[in-house]
This record gives sequence, C-alpha cells and structure tokens, in this order.
Amino acid sequence: MAVVREFTLPDLGEGLTGAEIVRWLVQVGDVVAVDQPVVEVETAKAMVDVPCPYGGVVTARYGEEGAEVPVGAPLITVAVPGGSDDGSGPPVTGSAVDGGSGNVLVGYGTAAPTARRRRVQPSPGPLRETTAAAPGGPLRGAPAAAPGEPSHKTAAAPGGPVPETVVCPTGPLPVISPLVRRLAREHDVDLRRLKGSGPEGLILRADVERAVAATAPASVAPAPGTPTPVAPAPAPTATAPTAPAPEGERVPLRGVRGAVADKLARSRREIPDASCWVDADATELLAARTAMNAAGGPKVSVLALLARICTAALARFPELNATVDMGSREIIRLPGVHLGFAAQTDRGLVVPVVRDAQKRTLEGLSEEIARLTEAARTGTLAPAQLTGGTFTLNNYGVFGVDGSTPIINHPEAAMLGVGRISPKPWVHQGELAVRQVVQLSFTFDHRVCDGGTAGGFLRYVADCVEQPMVLLRRL
Repeated sequence: MAVVREFTLPDLGEGLTGAEIVRWLVQVGDVVAVDQPVVEVETAKAMVDVPCPYGGVVTARYGEEGAEVPVGAPLITVAVPGGSDDGSGPPVTGSAVDGGSGNVLVGYGTAAPTARRRRVQPSPGPLRETTAAAPGGPLRGAPAAAPGEPSHKTAAAPGGPVPETVVCPTGPLPVISPLVRRLAREHDVDLRRLKGSGPEGLILRADVERAVAATAPASVAPAPGTPTPVAPAPAPTATAPTAPAPEGERVPLRGVRGAVADKLARSRREIPDASCWVDADATELLAARTAMNAAGGPKVSVLALLARICTAALARFPELNATVDMGSREIIRLPGVHLGFAAQTDRGLVVPVVRDAQKRTLEGLSEEIARLTEAARTGTLAPAQLTGGTFTLNNYGVFGVDGSTPIINHPEAAMLGVGRISPKPWVHQGELAVRQVVQLSFTFDHRVCDGGTAGGFLRYVADCVEQPMVLLRRL
C-alpha cells in the first residue's frame, strides 16, 4: 500500500511569503524521484525550480500556472510506496534512494523529517488512515463508510440546505484556496468532516459557509399571542457620491516589480537621504582599461573598474559601508563589502551581489560581475545572490543618460550612480580640450554620516576616475 503525502510550498528564504507558479514540470500520474523538481516558481527575487522531498506517483496538483501560492500552501500530493513517511523508502523507479534529501531550498528537507503539528478534534467515529493503491491502480482519497458504521451529519439551520459531512481520513485535505482554510479556522469548522461540492470533492468556500450557517444557533420563536416588537426604521443617511474607478489597464504589482516597489517605498519612508554629484574626466580611466585589455588575459569591464574604485573608497570611508538599526538605535558598520550592482532584465530591475568584493582582484570582479549579469538575464539567479548587499553601484549610463538621484537600496546606507561617459569640452592642463566626461552622483543615509564624509567619498572616487594611478597607493 502507498501513503499519500502532501508537499507544500517551502520557505524559499529571505522572508519571502509566496511565489507565482510559472510552469509545472510534472503531470498527475507521473513518477517522481526524491528531490526531483516538480514546479518552476517566480518569487520576488528570482526564478526557482522547487524539488519535491518525496518519491512516488503524483496524485494531484494544486494551482494553475500564473497563480499566486503562499508559503505553506499545498503544491502536489504524492503516493509514496511502501508506507514510507519521508519519501526515502523504495521508489517506484526501482533504484534505491539514499537516506536523505539533497535539496538546497530553505526550510525543508527529507534528511530529518519534521513532525507536523495538527489540531486534534474529538471524533464521534473512528478515523481511517489514508491509503492509495500501488502505482497503476486507482487512487482513493476517502473510503466510504462500511455497513453498520454510524454516519455523521450536521444539523441544518432552518431554511438552509443541510451540508453533508463525512469523516475524512488523515491524509491531505481536498482544499486549494488558503482563504477557505482561514475561513474554516476562524469559525472552528473541521474541514475533515465536510464533503466538498467542487470537482473531485474539492472543498469550496460555499461549503464552509454552509457549515457555518448550519451550526449557528436557531432563533427562538415567540410564544403564541406575544406581540412581536417592531424595530424602528433607521433614519436615512446621506451617502457620499462614489468616485468612479479610473479607467485604463490594471497591471498586478507582484513578482519582481512588486518587490522593487515595496523596497523603494520603504527606503523613501525610512531613510533621510541626501545626494551630491560631480563631473569627472574619465579619459585616463578608459585609456588604462584599453591598455589592460591589450595585454591579454580576461577582459576588464568599465563596471569592474568602478567596482574596484568603490571598494577602495569604502576602505577609506567605512562609515558608508553600514546599516542602521533603529530598534536598538545603533549604526552597524559592516566588515565586508558585499557590492550590489543594478542590472536591467526582461523581468525588471534586479541587484545581484558580489560577495566580499574587497577581497577580489580586478579580473575577479570583472568575471563575477559578468557571471551574475548573465544569470540575471536568464532568470537563474538564486535568492541568496540577490540579497545581503552592503553598498550598491548603479550604472544608469547604459540607458544613455547623464545624471540621476539614486534611491538607496534599503537597508544599505549609500549608493553610487554613474552616468554615461561621453565626449565633452573640458579644461585639461589649462587648455580647452574634448575629453571623456562622466557624471557621478552619490546618495547617502544622513544618519550614518555628515556631508563631509559623503563629499570626501565622492571626491576620492572622482580622483580615481580621473587619475587611476591613485589606486596604486592602496594596493
């Protein structure tokens, strides 16, 4: 016999509360192995293939492609052969399965199954264990009561239909919507005693509402001859005219776009930011890059050069590599520079993070930035690669604009913005010349430092752009 196990959407890390189903990777009836990806979801951070910690036959899928699924909601049910409770028993494919799951998502695994706490409610009759036939046979979600067993009904309220109740087994509930589960919890309705009116016995919201109405206390009829009190008619109230809803296309604010909106709005609410900017002659920086790339070896990008300048500047001004904890009213200066850089993709703006950027060489920075940029464009970045930054570099010059006032990437304390590098008239060595000029803009959290520190940081960055040899003093 096989036991039907329910697999719910796991915690994907970094405080994410849900995900959108992008593509199902399995069908009902498919055989899956332990840790085989079963669905591709999109979180507010990245696209993720979700592996299932159970091996067996898929008996049900919950949610259509494009649907939002909260963490903890069921994704699929799997008939696990051999009565294994954690999916590590004999798989239907015939190959032995190791004792533990190799999945890497946060919050679940099969190496040490966690017992699920359930509210135990008294039942007037015996409950049956959920069992399913071996693969190839029909699966049953709830066996019928045997002859002679008492059937359980709920008393109906006058004037309403009688919702049929059954004693469901202890297996997965035929419920998809989290709203239905919440409604049942709020009204103390045992879903295992309801018979769903939806397809294949699916419990709908109407089923729960009927059960709530059926258990409501009936009103007591007045005795014969007793006058019925008449409630006074409510006084008419003036209703304010309702403004018509604005016309136009409504685009759901979710996924990456929703996460960006939430983070930028929080930054504006919580961080008292200030900005300063300066023009710099980048002619020598471009010449240095040309010389490096002409020498052979991996190519060095302009963004990598700017990243190396940022790490050197943060070493001189560590106050800016920080975050503010208002709960304890402390400024936390961080030891490592986890450098985020803005990358525009088809799915929206993302900020991959280069870990320990201060420890990397210029070539190492260039290679890591290129790798993360490609992963961002293909949508294969893991959530951990998009979080934990301490400082952000925003090269909006790729859009052909000169300047901007960046919004700080909360909870960081500063961001450097870089405009396009373009030929402009410039006074060089006392003479007017055409030079490659860039505008640098710097936004900082005024709680972590004053304007002198921010101005010193930006001036040092501009000096390194104009005279790359300045960096040699810090190597």
